Amino acid sequence: MTIVEKTSRAGRPRAVPDTAPQLPPREQILLAAAGLFVEQGVGSTSTRAIADAVGIRQASLYYHFAGKDDILAELLDRSVRPSAELARRLEEQAGSDPAAAAAALYTLAATDTELLARAPHNIGSLYLIPEVRDERFDDFRALRHELQEIYGRLGGKAGQLVAGSDAVPATVLGALLIQVVEVVIPLRRWGGTSAEPAVEIEPAVVAEATLRTAGLGPAEIRAAAAGATKLG
Repeated sequence: MTIVEKTSRAGRPRAVPDTAPQLPPREQILLAAAGLFVEQGVGSTSTRAIADAVGIRQASLYYHFAGKDDILAELLDRSVRPSAELARRLEEQAGSDPAAAAAALYTLAATDTELLARAPHNIGSLYLIPEVRDERFDDFRALRHELQEIYGRLGGKAGQLVAGSDAVPATVLGALLIQVVEVVIPLRRWGGTSAEPAVEIEPAVVAEATLRTAGLGPAEIRAAAAGATKLG
């Protein structure tokens, strides 16, 4: 996930100099909030603390966002929407062809892994916090559920490449496959910090593990990896 500017409105003058002057004010707020939310929790983070971390007045923060929930909703949306949009395109490209579905699944898993691995402050760790169960974040949960379902459908089609493989319900398979990819989230925290991953995360390794979970063997995985270079 890359934080990019969505609006460009001039805010009020700064109380102190910018901590990241290369970013627009809205992006500085998102970046600072992500770090504080992950490190100390959403409930323990005030809008004043976010504003102080950026070096702006609290009133200036409210010029860009209505409050903490608004900030959290945008962070969550940006962490999953690129993968969901890619998943839709890949599924459409793959159609009903099992080999194409395997290549699509490989591409999706590798790209999703990379996005999660470089998301600022490991934003994915916010997915399961209690606050996200609130109806205010229904859009995020629906988007992530759609992504999970596409993982399941692609995995089910790819599994047809293996003769005699037991069919796993798409709903269950989708949950398994997205969890394989999202192992990146705890890997970033074990022995590391929210900003510095504890281990080097290789998207191809995770993508291969995803296909193995879908029932594919070494030959099918190699073919999928080769086919993945034509997708995206």
